[in-house]
Amino acid sequence: MENKVAFKDKQYYKWVVIIMLAILCVIAFIVGNVKGTIPVTVKRIFEVIVNDDGSTERMIIWNIRLPRMILAALVGINLALSGAILQGVMNNPLADPSIIGISSGAGLFGIFILVVLPQLQGLVPIAAFVGAMLAATVIYLLSWKGGIQPTRVILAGVAVSALFGAGISATLVFFSDRVHGALTFMNGSLSSRSWPEVQTILPYTIIGLTFAVLLSQKLNILILGDDVARGLGLNVEATRLALTALAALLAASAVSVVGLLGFVGLIVPHSIRLLIGNNYKHMIPASALLGAALVMFSDTFARTILSPTEIPVGIVMAVLGVPFFLYLLRR
Repeated sequence: MENKVAFKDKQYYKWVVIIMLAILCVIAFIVGNVKGTIPVTVKRIFEVIVNDDGSTERMIIWNIRLPRMILAALVGINLALSGAILQGVMNNPLADPSIIGISSGAGLFGIFILVVLPQLQGLVPIAAFVGAMLAATVIYLLSWKGGIQPTRVILAGVAVSALFGAGISATLVFFSDRVHGALTFMNGSLSSRSWPEVQTILPYTIIGLTFAVLLSQKLNILILGDDVARGLGLNVEATRLALTALAALLAASAVSVVGLLGFVGLIVPHSIRLLIGNNYKHMIPASALLGAALVMFSDTFARTILSPTEIPVGIVMAVLGVPFFLYLLRR
């Protein structure tokens, strides 16, 4: 009886954490809209959203800050879910789309379209997905030796990331007269992003979040190990392939609209595990919320700390992510 009560308390605690993360997202969203070169009150934000009064504040909120915060939230959701799924699929706590080369694959194909074929810019999301899937496939094949080997995942990922990184550098060298937009893409930035980018990524976020929730139980089985998963009746290879494709789709959609934004998929899942454990039923919604809040707060910091000069949010994430990565290696 006592164990049953304790179990319910534990479930209750996890949902309390998820609710608190949802509140954190709301706070990050409001702060992001309030802060800027021209401060706007919370009351004024709601006024100009519901009523187009033609004011400068309306233009700033509706055309710049509101879509930017929504885009930051969607990018954070996609990258956090991609990292959480990859860590389960590859059975490796260091698996992150930016560390093991999936983001680099998406970035190379995206930059190739932007720099070499700018007239086909609308194909960037598809090209980024193809690059992400190619990188994930190569990593998967290189790390397979009678099963997924965690150490081989990292080593293969580092090699693949270096290879695609060299491809990005070569593209920029050969087309040096067109690198301005590509440099912003490489550093990860939400500057000048608005409603078109929100419309681009939103379908991928809805699809990715839906399937991540539906497949969360399979992830719980997969992290028990291949032999146990097969014993429980799971088609391990088909499940792993489907989840890898889902993680690549999420990472590629984020990369296609803001460029190479790293470490979100590493920081968020580990922080969630510390808070509520390793059950993907709770990890998926919690990771989505924390990922959204993290990127919104980071972007607000990036565009206000040296205002009016803005630094790419990718630099802020690198400053946060590198120490976190080294801390994980020490463990």
